[in-house]
Formats: sequence, structure tokens, C-alpha cells
Amino acid sequence: MLLTLSLVLLVFHFVTKKGGGKSVPNAWQSLVELIYDFVLNLVNEQIGGNVKQVFFPCIFVIFTFLLFCNLQGMIPYSFTVTSHFLITLGLSFSIFIGITIVGFQRNGLHYLSILLPAGVPLPLAPFLVLLELISYSFRALSLGIRLFANMMAGHSLVKILSGFAWTMLCMNDLLYFIGGLGPIFIVIALTGLELGVAISQAYVSTILICIYLNDAINLHQ
Repeated sequence: MLLTLSLVLLVFHFVTKKGGGKSVPNAWQSLVELIYDFVLNLVNEQIGGNVKQVFFPCIFVIFTFLLFCNLQGMIPYSFTVTSHFLITLGLSFSIFIGITIVGFQRNGLHYLSILLPAGVPLPLAPFLVLLELISYSFRALSLGIRLFANMMAGHSLVKILSGFAWTMLCMNDLLYFIGGLGPIFIVIALTGLELGVAISQAYVSTILICIYLNDAINLHQ
């Protein structure tokens, strides 16, 4: 995590040193500007009201951190932070608690109305409040599990197939060598797929955080 954070800070330092970027951007500046515009558009689309820009720096940091953590895991012999459940669970619960605090700060005790949809008959209210409370609490759990499961499953599959292909290639038999080429091509294809998963999971996690934050601010069901 410290390595990922250092890498992110290093990239942004080189882009923003001496008061800002160049009028003709290089590759690194273009990358940072692309990420910035992408997250800014995401926040503008998903969060309503006039306070959306207040939360942009936090969401930008979350997206960038997750993206670099996921991509760092694609480097051979590196460590994938987001493929460990305690890391993603701790991150998701921290975000969930923060969103809940924002909800109470913006709406006071009226924020509890998120647990009771409008127009519900009074006899059904206790059951629906309980169901909505369980659903609301599981947001934190599902956010962490989704990221962990997708990163862990893909990396495990690539590791198993890579080991299988390497074992077949190391055997002193022509048929085993030829048979090992198939898993190698599959591993290459899965590596490309994993690269897409790494980027998409950072996007999915960020857009869900924006949706939950929008619910907390505007009390949308």
C-alpha cells in the first residue's frame, strides 16, 4: 500500500511540479488529466446538488488508489493489495462510516427516513425498516467483497494456468511441450482480461461510492 501510494504521489509530483503542467502535455500529464476528467465527469453525473465538488477530492483519491493497487498487482512477483479481504473490507467499512456521517451532517435525524420508503402502510413499516437496515448495512460488506472476489479469482486463475503450462513445458517430451503452448496462449489472453478487470473494478467501486454518497446527501431510495 505504501509502495502504491508512493507511486501515485511520484506521478502527480512530476506532473504538477513548477506550478503545473505543460501547455503541450507529455504522456504522464495526459494520463493524469485523463483520470482527473474521468472522475470529475463521474462525480457530476452521479451526485446531485451543489455540494458535489466538495467530495470530488476524496473520490478522486479513492479511484486513483484503487486503480494503481489493481494495476500494480499485474506486475509479475508483485503484491495485489485489493485481493486480500481484510484490506478491501477495512476500506469499504471506512467509506461506509464516512458516508453515514455525511448523511447525518447534511440531513440530521431526517436521514433515518432512508430506511422507510415513502407511502408505506403503517403495519408494514417495522418489517420494511428492518429489511432496509439490513440492506443498508450490507452495502459496506458487498463493496469490499465485490472488489476482493474479482481480483482474487482472476489472479488465482492466471496463477494456476501459468503453473500448469510451465510444468508441461519443462517435461522432456515433445507432446507435452506442444500441449503446453495452449495454456500459454490462454494465460496471455487472461492477462489482457485481468488488465480490463483491474481498471473496471476501480471504476465500479468508485461509481457505487458516488451512488451511496448521493443517497446520503439527497435521500434518494
